[in-house]
Amino acid sequence: MLDDQLKTQLSAYLERVTQPFEIVASLDGSEVSTQTRELLETIQGLRSDKITLRTDGNDTRKPSFSLQRAGTQTHLRFAGLPLGHEFTSLVLALLWTGGHPPKVEQDVIEQIQALDGDFEFDVYMSLTCHNCPDVVQALSLMAILNPRIKTTVIEGGAFQQEVTDREIMAVPMVFMNGQVFGSGRMTVEEIVGKLDTGAAARDAAKLSAKEAFDVLVVGGGPAGAAAAVYAARKGIRTGVAAERFGGQVNDTLDIENYISISKTDGPKFAAALEQHVHDYEVDLMNLQRAKALKPAAAEGGLIEVELENGGTLRSRTVILSTGARWRNMNVPGEDQYRTKGVTYCPHCDGPLFKGKRVAVIGGGNSGVEAAIDLSGVVAHVTLLEFAAELKADAVLQRKLRSLPNVTVITQAQTTEVLGDGNRVTGLAYQDRASGEAKQLALEGIFVQIGLLPNTQWLQGTVELSKFGEIVVDSHGRTNVPGVFAAGDVTTVPYKQIIIAAGEGAKAALGAFDHLIRTTAPA
Repeated sequence: MLDDQLKTQLSAYLERVTQPFEIVASLDGSEVSTQTRELLETIQGLRSDKITLRTDGNDTRKPSFSLQRAGTQTHLRFAGLPLGHEFTSLVLALLWTGGHPPKVEQDVIEQIQALDGDFEFDVYMSLTCHNCPDVVQALSLMAILNPRIKTTVIEGGAFQQEVTDREIMAVPMVFMNGQVFGSGRMTVEEIVGKLDTGAAARDAAKLSAKEAFDVLVVGGGPAGAAAAVYAARKGIRTGVAAERFGGQVNDTLDIENYISISKTDGPKFAAALEQHVHDYEVDLMNLQRAKALKPAAAEGGLIEVELENGGTLRSRTVILSTGARWRNMNVPGEDQYRTKGVTYCPHCDGPLFKGKRVAVIGGGNSGVEAAIDLSGVVAHVTLLEFAAELKADAVLQRKLRSLPNVTVITQAQTTEVLGDGNRVTGLAYQDRASGEAKQLALEGIFVQIGLLPNTQWLQGTVELSKFGEIVVDSHGRTNVPGVFAAGDVTTVPYKQIIIAAGEGAKAALGAFDHLIRTTAPA
């Protein structure tokens, strides 16, 4: 189950367990139960002085196991075998149950402990989902910290009938008290914020009371992180307001073209970005969505950024690095069947379509990579490309066309997502060469047609291109004095992580140059 190297690493982690706890497993005669027993026996054997294992549980989900610290009333259960991307989640749950403190701000811990209500969460995940661990770890921690919170982490592949019955076609999917609570990546702060109705107002007041910044970065992707580091190194007061630190990088699986790093994945890269920012005196304000930009009334004055929660931040200069979001097809049925067969993350949701027929929309690198990955899981993949030829790199196209269960259709314009009211049953498209209307019968549609800049909140304030990108010059300056921009949100060509990081550094240097040439406000 675990190789010797992994056992050695796990043993070192479990040395941090300071309080005894019990693992209670509910098993049957299945192969997955046998593997679960083996894993739990290995864990118990590595720290037998603190961890007790029982296998006489009677939970209806088998295999499953609960973690219970002695003298407490915690309610945390894992159903299925939490390996793959979720092995880290299991290790953290073991450590937290055993008394090791989580790396979470103390005010967040106190907010969790003070939640008033009884909350029972079911979170469905897949072992290949890189978005799931954040949600799993957040809800696991909440169950450990607050006895009124119950969390069950369910591996969809082990409970496929349950997934079918609850019509789960995207992960992570969270139910609270039997009702859908949310889907997609969520941090512990976001989840707590949804439960604590007074949190937004308190947060807004706290943000509005902050002293004005010299440089305020709006957005926390590679461009925003680089801008923050470069600004902070100049010794000036720097802040970052980010809706989700890491941005689109969090949704990227493999990164193999960032020079000096041969290979990593998006979540690891995003975590490294955040850690690098924390190495400096940067006021990092996560989970903050910008709503409006108010230019300074006079040269050298303060620029204001209004946030969705009602708070306002002030700064002498602002760097806009709000990145981009997945482009929608904008056809009938897409919104209706989102997470019910229409999805945007093949790595996360692909296992839910095992043995089924799916389509991938888009023939660029992302679309072709998605089709290649899905071909090893699903019964058949149909890739549809609007243009006459695929746009992906040649090496990817060769791999794609070598796969026996993939069909490529070019000059195909998707016109409608078809469904039965509950889930996707197919799609309609037009053959652009002949004009003929056609349909495909399938159960899943993976949309991979590029990104749109997050600039809707800036319309009428800064100059935008016809594509909605912020127009910048060679120094990252916009048409508004003191306002700079960097990354995928701008007109700079080639949307790549390494280019965004460089543009972020350049914008910060431009902002610093602006500051030293501009009289500070009285």
